[in-house]
Amino acid sequence: MKIKPKVNINILTWNGEKYLKCCLDSALEQNYPNYQILIIDNDSTDKTVDVIKDYQKKNKGKIVFIQNEENLGFATGHNQGIDATDGKYVMLLNQDAVLSPNFLTEAINVLEKDEKIAVIQPKVLKYDFERKKPKNTFDTTGLLVLRNRRIINRGQGQKDEDQFDKQEEVFGADGAVPVYRRTALEDTKLATFKNKTDLIKPKFEFLDENFFCYKEDVDLAWRLRLYGWKAVYDPNILAYHERGAGESASKKPIEIIKERKKISSFAKTISFKNQRLMQIKNELPSLYLKHFPWIIWKEIRAWGYIILIEPKILKIIPKMISQAPKAFRQRKVIQKRAKNNKKNLEKWFSL
Repeated sequence: MKIKPKVNINILTWNGEKYLKCCLDSALEQNYPNYQILIIDNDSTDKTVDVIKDYQKKNKGKIVFIQNEENLGFATGHNQGIDATDGKYVMLLNQDAVLSPNFLTEAINVLEKDEKIAVIQPKVLKYDFERKKPKNTFDTTGLLVLRNRRIINRGQGQKDEDQFDKQEEVFGADGAVPVYRRTALEDTKLATFKNKTDLIKPKFEFLDENFFCYKEDVDLAWRLRLYGWKAVYDPNILAYHERGAGESASKKPIEIIKERKKISSFAKTISFKNQRLMQIKNELPSLYLKHFPWIIWKEIRAWGYIILIEPKILKIIPKMISQAPKAFRQRKVIQKRAKNNKKNLEKWFSL
């Protein structure tokens, strides 16, 4: 009997006590035979670590634990986890997500059929952790990038009425429950360019550590596309998620403003910076020029809204400027290696 490829389930935690038992139970109940769970904790101050150690005792050999002494953020924490594991496939699992029992079996079946698939996007529905019940509402079926460069989760907020019932390629996978091919991550990792020493003996990152959190999944998805990799959505691969920010994928200005009011100031501030750093790194000049009317109109509205309504976000600009040189250095590498030209990439940018 052929041995199934190893999968690493990497769970990054931070004050996730109320979620973690549901998340870990679903991971441990997978019917896939060859996987290991790695938990990286970012200096939680609640009882998250106690929960982890209890599960580790009860499931010896199945759970590995890394405890950080500070909150390193989503990108650095997951980079740490990817470096610490060796499976053919690696799943980045949010602490506020729950898996169906056959999640890994279905995901690996799809990945094994096509070596150009870099990442699997599951069908992700919302989850009520208070009642421990799934909802019949979409959280995400994959990343959708609009021509103005706004990023939304496909289907988010819609009732599941089988409108996303077929396997298909998407722009990229959302960061809540993606399953990556390790060779794709290795192919697209970038030098960190943190200091002059890195120019001589570079260190590498899979997710951009300057992002800390938010949009690092989109940045990686864009780079994977540029390098010629595929992202595939499959409705048979099912998970559930309680999203911390964003409940609707509406494109209407009034609805967008309503959604913004539900998002924390921290999330909006970091996202503002990361959106622009991401575009520095990944934009194809010809496609950027073609979409410039949509992009500049969005930028005018975004800056105007922030200046008038949310001026506190402007405090992130000095950090954005200080991090831009690294983004430009990484851009040179990305553009040199990009295999997808304007014609191939344009279809992934929606109106």
